[in-house]
Amino acid sequence: MIDWDDVRYFLAVARGGSVRAAAKSLGVNHATVLRRIAELEERLGAQMFEKLPSGYRLTAAGDEVLEFAEQMQASSHQLETRVFGRDQSVRGLLRVTLPPPLAAHLLMPDFAEFVSLHPGIAMEVLSSGELANLTNREADVAIRVVYDREALPLNLHGVKGPELFGGFYMSGDRLAEWRAGQRDLRWIAISGHGVPGWTREGEGRTTGAPFRTTDFDAQIAAVRQGIGITALPCFVGDADPLLERVPGTDLHLYGPVWLLTQGETRKTKRTSRW
Repeated sequence: MIDWDDVRYFLAVARGGSVRAAAKSLGVNHATVLRRIAELEERLGAQMFEKLPSGYRLTAAGDEVLEFAEQMQASSHQLETRVFGRDQSVRGLLRVTLPPPLAAHLLMPDFAEFVSLHPGIAMEVLSSGELANLTNREADVAIRVVYDREALPLNLHGVKGPELFGGFYMSGDRLAEWRAGQRDLRWIAISGHGVPGWTREGEGRTTGAPFRTTDFDAQIAAVRQGIGITALPCFVGDADPLLERVPGTDLHLYGPVWLLTQGETRKTKRTSRW
């Protein structure tokens, strides 16, 4: 009989393309992944993967197993969701996924109030760069800035919140220098994001190569240090005493905040309380 846990490890390797990626996604070590894959191959009497310099590739047998493994996972998630929806206690774990800026700079007072009102609920805030998947029960509630509601899966139920705007900011000292005529500005960006076209012309134009960071906290630290100009949500930039919004620049709309839940999960009392 196939062990569902072995199938989970198989899916993680098939989707991640390597044992290392699978171990990271499952929160286990490299050896555990190899052992569980070996156990599955022994039970099925076939090799699931071909090891290549670039990673792990499914064999013909592995391709066949993948289809059934995905069906098993979908059935497992459906069963968990239905059983979870019958849970009407105001206790247990509530997992909320949201972008780091919303968690650290906007909604933490709301989280504090919630856990104060509901001491029986253990709350887990998932605020890494990757948003958890509600359909796969990786989280119970998602808070996201959604540009187009129609782009969301139909099985998600949403409550629309306020619209969020962004602006352009410098440190107070750097802005004073800029006003005094020192216009040698760098654009500070999160890696993977481009440089706005307007920064290449006019009084607010930037010079030199962009300064890139890999996370939001480093971006804020860079602009505080006077490295240059950057775009930030207004709820971050306006609240920071070391930063000032650049005069003559327009606000831009990020989009409305949506509170999202999925299927049966939204029927539980601890989710509906949120």
